[in-house]
Amino acid sequence: MTEPEKQDAGRRGLVLGGGGITGIAWETGLLYGLAEHGVDLSAADRIVGTSAGSIVGAPITSDIGLEELFRRQLLPPAVLGDGDVDVASLGVGTMAAFVVSLLRARGDRTRFGRVLGAKAVRRTARGRTPSIEERYAQVDKRIGGLTWADRDLVVTAVDVATGELVTFGPQSERPEVSLRDAVNASCAVPCVYPPIPIDGALYVDGGVRSGSNADLVGDCTRVVALTPSDRSAGPLRTAGQQLAELGVDHLVISPDNGSLDAIGKNVLDPGARAPSAHAGYAQAATEVEFIRDLWC
Repeated sequence: MTEPEKQDAGRRGLVLGGGGITGIAWETGLLYGLAEHGVDLSAADRIVGTSAGSIVGAPITSDIGLEELFRRQLLPPAVLGDGDVDVASLGVGTMAAFVVSLLRARGDRTRFGRVLGAKAVRRTARGRTPSIEERYAQVDKRIGGLTWADRDLVVTAVDVATGELVTFGPQSERPEVSLRDAVNASCAVPCVYPPIPIDGALYVDGGVRSGSNADLVGDCTRVVALTPSDRSAGPLRTAGQQLAELGVDHLVISPDNGSLDAIGKNVLDPGARAPSAHAGYAQAATEVEFIRDLWC
């Protein structure tokens, strides 16, 4: 295949998976490192962002450069909204709610979303999560002021009442929803952060349906998925499984050992943000040739 033919070989998709605060940092560092090596994944024709991936997807489709986005990941926690709030974690109670919901779902992905979503609603009603206002203020520190760009960015969330996946974005099923609302919904980790109300419905983290929702790039022929934390459990499918089922050429990149050490045990710890960003940047050097062969 000649170079011009390769460049015209269909649409390219970028999947940005969930993975907490450290996932945002790792993905940003990896994207910046790859761009430094001449591979700009942010130029994808379609970008799917789930949870942490939505916070990465929003600015990389704006006019903010990757160098600046990387610099922001190195700032003190207080600057990014984490200075005067308790450090969150996916603790024993949260993990227990996840496991019990999986068992009650009996292999039904939408039932899992409904069961876990209901638990999230009850936990918030008992005052055991931050308020919606507090959560919006925190997320505003990460994407404040941004609106939808003229790009095919898909942000995912799960409807608590139905358990169904809902997509937000200029070319998605709910284009009228603001980027601010969409990202808050996508990042509403059940039992950690409050479900987000939008137009009379409540939404939780898109990761409840899949850590990556990689099957939303079915119209692309080449796909790179960045997955800080993506596991198969019950009805939930990994990015690799979803992309293999689609039959598209793809590459899934997850944290290497150095990145895993930097991320640590709590993906919601803002103290691990800068090390995770540096680790993602360093990992780019070992991944770039594999990605270049697929992408460029």
